[in-house]
Amino acid sequence: MASVLHVATRKGLFTYERSGSDWCHASTAFLGHPVTMMLSSPDTKTVFAALNLGHFGVKLHRSADGGKSWTELTPPQFPKVEGGEKDDKAPAVSQIWSLEWADPQNPKALWCGAAPAGLFYSPDLGETWTLNDALWTMPERERWMGGGTVDTAMHAICVDPRRTDRIAVAVSCGGVSLTEDGGKTWSVAGHGMRSDYTPPDQEEDPVVQDVHMMVQSPTSPNTYWVQHHNGIFRCTNDLQSWHEITNAPVSVFGFPVVVHPKDADTAWFVPAEKDEARFPVDGKVVVQRTRDGGKTWDVLTKGLPQENAFDLVYRHGLAIDETGDRLAMGSTTGAVWTSDNGGDDWSLLSAHLPPVYAVRFA
Repeated sequence: MASVLHVATRKGLFTYERSGSDWCHASTAFLGHPVTMMLSSPDTKTVFAALNLGHFGVKLHRSADGGKSWTELTPPQFPKVEGGEKDDKAPAVSQIWSLEWADPQNPKALWCGAAPAGLFYSPDLGETWTLNDALWTMPERERWMGGGTVDTAMHAICVDPRRTDRIAVAVSCGGVSLTEDGGKTWSVAGHGMRSDYTPPDQEEDPVVQDVHMMVQSPTSPNTYWVQHHNGIFRCTNDLQSWHEITNAPVSVFGFPVVVHPKDADTAWFVPAEKDEARFPVDGKVVVQRTRDGGKTWDVLTKGLPQENAFDLVYRHGLAIDETGDRLAMGSTTGAVWTSDNGGDDWSLLSAHLPPVYAVRFA
């Protein structure tokens, strides 16, 4: 089981290590600064932390010693537009939304998803970055729009475990896009999703879907799960189409989703009231789990607050380790829970952290 847990918050990056049956605070970095995303290498030594300092812009740092010391890197940047009009100037990266390893055989290669929704590649552990121009210039991108943020946000990058040149990305609001040639060409892959925030004739337009989070099964990679603004969707045919799952017992709205690393039929979601409300249904923090592809569900509550709770879990606020048994969850009220048995029981790690943006096992 994973023994290192990183928690990115509005006021810093907090790292915990497993000691016996407990999680112990190991280190704090960037105290007082918003950390929007982090990524750790399998050996836990190389760690990336993305910051959003508002007026001072987006920052990117890398550690080579598990977070003891840090080196600041130049974050991804959109290329300058030469000779263009003022309105044609390249946008600034307003946030780093996702960081993923690009190739298990190349430990220096990285993908980064940003806002506005651009995909960047680094061959050298973040020393340099290149915008994927084919995705940035695809005609469908002109119809992408911001969801909960002003800018479009590329929050999910799924590198296919069968071949690393097959990559799917999810954008809010831009649906799902797929490349099968390492990013040279892209196609729309959100067919079957629907939106209730657009005019009726655009409801099934795959280009404007508000995907909140997307994950791919590592062992059955033809299967993907999505938590969408409108509900829960599943794909079992290599992104040819999606089907909606409507029978979730508490709510079909939420932000995060994780899939069991060895069982594509098992997935976890954290439900909430949607749109203007955005708080736990009936003030109860619960996790919804299906073990049969969405046919039936368990509502997991043991160890979670069941009254007067207002914890919202963001799209990267739920994590699962490589065994599928250990989970972690962090909320907007600064609570972090962990489970060692697939969510049947939860333990409170901390109730007093800053609002949590993301949790990740090393």
